[in-house]
Formats: sequence, structure tokens, C-alpha cells
Amino acid sequence: MVQSNPTLDELELLRWDLRRDCTDIIMAGGGGHIGGDMSVIDALMVLYLRHLNVSPAMVDDPDRDRFVLSKGHAMEAYYAVLCQQGFLDLADVKARFQKYESPYIGHPNNKLPGIEMNSGSLGHGLPVAVGMALAAKMDGRSYRTYTIMGDGELAEGSVWEGAMSGSNFELDNLCALVDRNRLQISGCTEDVMRQDSQEERWAAFGWNVLSIPGNDLAAIDAALTLAAETKGKPTAIILNTVKGYGSPVMENQAKWHHQLPSQEEYAQICADFAARKEAVIRG
Repeated sequence: MVQSNPTLDELELLRWDLRRDCTDIIMAGGGGHIGGDMSVIDALMVLYLRHLNVSPAMVDDPDRDRFVLSKGHAMEAYYAVLCQQGFLDLADVKARFQKYESPYIGHPNNKLPGIEMNSGSLGHGLPVAVGMALAAKMDGRSYRTYTIMGDGELAEGSVWEGAMSGSNFELDNLCALVDRNRLQISGCTEDVMRQDSQEERWAAFGWNVLSIPGNDLAAIDAALTLAAETKGKPTAIILNTVKGYGSPVMENQAKWHHQLPSQEEYAQICADFAARKEAVIRG
């Protein structure tokens, strides 16, 4: 585990190790949603290591922050971060991921420590997060609620019912992050169901909107800080990311939405991560 509240410089190194862990989990389990894992893992890492008030020791604490992975198919990235934070054991996850009767399935399983909600049916995460945030207001508790959604799932009507409710109840303890990599399983989001401008849509629903380069750690960190400081309305952070970020083998290609690398691709992907990490070390 990295020390509590690591610096952004430390996270610049760690994110390449987490990508390697994520890829190893996928290889061990025989498949996974690697493209979306790589676009969202930076936001997951910064959220958990620098902002979420939650730890293995406080999984039942009523004042813990809540997190819902609405784009539940990015579970391998979530496993990597949960292992890094001590909720799960990485060796055990690798050994049993997607095996018969294993709890380590391809979507969040709330029987595991640190996971608040089973997800994967797209469009459900934000409405549930709204309920969690509203419960905090009603109970007079200070915890915050976060959810991460994929941009493909924003075609679901329940997302916008949640958005309307979040604004209506002035849930300034709620933050929704959108992994805007512009690719989904069937191709470009703008060809499947046009979404631009995400920024204007969320603003029209009464949300505070922050649009950032979604694989930039400093930008993610600053946006999460601003979200926590915003009063009177929830915040939507549009993470403008690259699907498959970290290796040219995968980057910005819809076919890597769900893909098992060949051994040759795996070796190249790992080499690309190592090269990115070495470039950080050398400055």
C-alpha cells in the first residue's frame, strides 16, 4: 500500500503499477473490459487514495464516504485499486477471478469488503447514489457520495431522472464522474446516441459542471477538491479520457472494450506501462 494521502508524484508512478495489476487480473481470468479499465483507473486511484474517507477498518462506519461504480464492467480496475488499499488481496483476486463459485466476478459484488453496491445494469448507479446522498442529508451525516459512470450508459433514462433529483434536493454532498472516452461496445458514442455537449446537459439539470482531461492526475485531484467545496448543488465531473490509455496497442479503439490480449500483446502492453513509468522516474 502507498502511504496515506500520497503525493501526485507518487501517484504518477503508481498508476502504471495499477494498470499492470489490472491487466494481470484480466489475463488470469481469461477476459475483461480492459479498454474502459484503462480510461477510468486514474480517477478511481485519485478518488480512493486522496479523497474518499473510507478504509478497510471502517467498511461499516455509518460516516464513511460512499462510492458506486455505475460502469460496473470496469471491475478489473476497481479490483486493482481495492487491492492497493487493502480491502482485497491481489494474489487471491488473480487466482480466483471469474473462476467457478469465486466472489471475484466481472462486476461489483457487495459481498466483498469495500463494495457498496452490485452494479453492471447500466443507468442504476446515479439514482442509487442520489438516494445515499439524500439519506446523509436526512440523517444529518457528513459523508459524501461518489459515482463513476461510462458515457455509453448516459443513454439510459434513469440517469437523467437521477440528475434531476440530485439538483432538486440540492445534494452538494454528491459527485458524479463521467468517463467520457467516447467509445462503447458498439462504436463511437456520437454514432450510437449523440451526447454533446455533456457539459451543457448537466448544467441544464442544475449541476455544477467541471470538464477536465480525465487522465491528468492533477486535474482530477483539483476537480474533486472543487466538488467538495461546492455548496447548494451536486457536481458532475466530465473526465475526457482515452479508452485503453497507457498503451498504443489499445488506445482509442472500440475493439478493446472487452478484449483478452494475446501473449504478444500482453508483453507489449506491459512494456508500454513500464516505459511510461520509467519516463516519470527520469523526469
